[in-house]
Amino acid sequence: MIAVQMKILVTGANGFLGKSIVKELSKENTLFSLSRSSEDYKVSLDNEIPIFIQKFDLVIHAAGKAHFVPNSRAENKQFFDVNVLGTRNLLQGLENTSLPEQFVFISSVAVYGKESGNLISETEKVLAKDPYGQSKILAEELVTTWCVKNKVICTILRLPLIAGRTPPGNLVSMIRGIEKGYYFNIAAGKSKKSMVLAQDIAAIIPKAAEIGGVYNLTDGYHPSFAELAELISKQLGKTKPGNIPFWLARTIAKFGDLFGTKAPLNSDKLKKITSDLTFDDSRARANLNWNPTPVLAAFKIN
Repeated sequence: MIAVQMKILVTGANGFLGKSIVKELSKENTLFSLSRSSEDYKVSLDNEIPIFIQKFDLVIHAAGKAHFVPNSRAENKQFFDVNVLGTRNLLQGLENTSLPEQFVFISSVAVYGKESGNLISETEKVLAKDPYGQSKILAEELVTTWCVKNKVICTILRLPLIAGRTPPGNLVSMIRGIEKGYYFNIAAGKSKKSMVLAQDIAAIIPKAAEIGGVYNLTDGYHPSFAELAELISKQLGKTKPGNIPFWLARTIAKFGDLFGTKAPLNSDKLKKITSDLTFDDSRARANLNWNPTPVLAAFKIN
């Protein structure tokens, strides 16, 4: 059977995950990109409604403001502007031009608002209180309502920490800390966190887009900080990071509380670091035949 080429629009095509999506799906499809610097559609979605000149079979909305701790009202507002207004403008642009058959929204497990827990499933209520999590909840609601209204197959992928070459965010901070020798495991680094490889996300999108639904995607293993740190250390040719016992970390955290969120370690950060936070991907395994590669088996830092 000859595969039918699809016309696919990828927003956030120049982002960390967007690049993996473009690389994977451009093998058998015609891809168009949308970003602030794209050659196809150079658009700032938070400020303008795009005007499209062709119909797409599939739209993958991967553009968004990444998770970080905001320090001002202006930074809080950025999450709403980019993740909510940006999504609304994209949907309006599609509605003004031509509707796709399928729409995939890249969301986050942050919507659950959990700081600890094991194997949290999609049936869990979305109760995020932070600006990032709330913006993703609102964007999910926009996408779901729009897809129902326009009879578009809707898929929402809720993602944990994403691993891949030259990763952003907390993972790159960990890599730099190990490289420069100032990263330490806390309480033996036993806490487990859900992760997933960028290339696995990209590869499952066509199947998910055909079926629709809301899915957590993880590698199914949920590595510990200690396991991840050891893997990174080996790739960098560094010795395995040392350990800060919990009693000492707690003392440092109490001192850090005096400086609030700017402190490298405070009580809130310590609780997050030493708590398991994992998500259940059994729905994706059952409906999409999701069979990802364990992050520890394939993660390369560069």
